[in-house]
Amino acid sequence: MRLDKFLKVSRLIKRRTVAKEIADQGRIDINGKTVKSSSDVKVGDELTIRFGNKVSTIKVQEIVETTKKDDADRMYEIVGEEYLQESAENTDK
Repeated sequence: MRLDKFLKVSRLIKRRTVAKEIADQGRIDINGKTVKSSSDVKVGDELTIRFGNKVSTIKVQEIVETTKKDDADRMYEIVGEEYLQESAENTDK
Protein backbone atom coordinates (compact mmCIF):
# COMPACT_ATOMS: atom_id res chain seq x y z
CA MET A 1 0.00 0.00 0.00
CA ARG A 2 1.23 3.53 -0.73
CA LEU A 3 2.57 5.43 2.26
CA ASP A 4 0.16 8.36 1.94
CA LYS A 5 -2.84 6.02 1.73
CA PHE A 6 -1.66 3.98 4.73
CA LEU A 7 -1.33 7.12 6.86
CA LYS A 8 -4.86 8.21 5.93
CA VAL A 9 -6.55 4.80 6.29
CA SER A 10 -4.83 4.21 9.66
CA ARG A 11 -5.84 7.75 10.69
CA LEU A 12 -2.30 8.63 11.74
CA ILE A 13 -2.78 11.68 9.51
CA LYS A 14 -6.35 12.70 8.78
CA ARG A 15 -6.02 13.78 5.14
CA ARG A 16 -4.14 12.03 2.34
CA THR A 17 -3.02 15.33 0.82
CA VAL A 18 -1.39 16.31 4.13
CA ALA A 19 0.27 12.88 4.36
CA LYS A 20 1.59 13.31 0.80
CA GLU A 21 2.99 16.78 1.55
CA ILE A 22 4.76 15.61 4.72
CA ALA A 23 6.28 12.57 2.99
CA ASP A 24 7.41 14.58 -0.02
CA GLN A 25 9.11 17.08 2.32
CA GLY A 26 11.34 14.23 3.56
CA ARG A 27 9.78 14.06 7.03
CA ILE A 28 8.96 10.33 6.97
CA ASP A 29 11.38 7.40 7.11
CA ILE A 30 10.63 3.72 6.54
CA ASN A 31 13.13 1.44 8.26
CA GLY A 32 15.60 4.32 8.57
CA LYS A 33 15.40 5.46 4.93
CA THR A 34 13.74 8.76 3.95
CA VAL A 35 10.92 8.04 1.50
CA LYS A 36 8.33 9.73 -0.71
CA SER A 37 4.54 9.42 -0.54
CA SER A 38 4.44 6.77 -3.28
CA SER A 39 6.68 4.36 -1.33
CA ASP A 40 5.24 0.96 -0.41
CA VAL A 41 4.43 0.15 3.20
CA LYS A 42 4.49 -3.50 4.30
CA VAL A 43 3.66 -5.32 7.53
CA GLY A 44 6.65 -5.13 9.86
CA ASP A 45 7.94 -1.79 8.53
CA GLU A 46 8.90 0.85 11.07
CA LEU A 47 7.86 4.40 10.20
CA THR A 48 9.40 7.51 11.75
CA ILE A 49 7.14 10.53 11.25
CA ARG A 50 8.20 14.11 12.04
CA PHE A 51 4.92 16.05 12.24
CA GLY A 52 4.45 19.30 14.13
CA ASN A 53 6.54 19.26 17.29
CA LYS A 54 6.48 15.46 17.60
CA VAL A 55 8.50 12.55 16.25
CA SER A 56 6.53 9.29 16.27
CA THR A 57 7.90 5.83 15.60
CA ILE A 58 5.23 3.42 14.36
CA LYS A 59 5.41 -0.31 13.55
CA VAL A 60 3.02 -1.50 10.84
CA GLN A 61 0.90 -4.40 12.12
CA GLU A 62 -1.73 -4.82 9.40
CA ILE A 63 -2.54 -3.49 5.92
CA VAL A 64 -6.21 -3.08 4.97
CA GLU A 65 -7.77 -0.99 2.19
CA THR A 66 -10.50 0.49 4.37
CA THR A 67 -11.27 0.41 8.07
CA LYS A 68 -13.66 1.83 10.60
CA LYS A 69 -12.41 4.52 12.95
CA ASP A 70 -12.53 2.19 15.97
CA ASP A 71 -10.44 -0.46 14.18
CA ALA A 72 -7.82 1.86 12.64
CA ASP A 73 -5.43 1.60 15.59
CA ARG A 74 -5.02 -2.14 14.93
CA MET A 75 -3.07 -1.27 11.78
CA TYR A 76 -0.08 -0.04 13.77
CA GLU A 77 1.71 -0.08 17.11
CA ILE A 78 3.28 3.05 18.57
CA VAL A 79 6.89 2.19 19.36
CA GLY A 80 7.86 5.63 20.64
CA GLU A 81 6.96 9.30 20.68
CA GLU A 82 9.26 12.22 21.30
CA TYR A 83 8.19 15.83 21.66
CA LEU A 84 10.55 18.40 20.27
CA GLN A 85 11.14 21.62 22.15
CA GLU A 86 12.37 24.88 20.74
CA SER A 87 15.94 25.61 21.66
CA ALA A 88 16.62 28.38 24.21
CA GLU A 89 18.23 30.46 21.44
CA ASN A 90 15.00 30.62 19.46
CA THR A 91 12.82 31.58 22.42
CA ASP A 92 15.06 34.45 23.55
CA LYS A 93 14.93 36.30 20.23
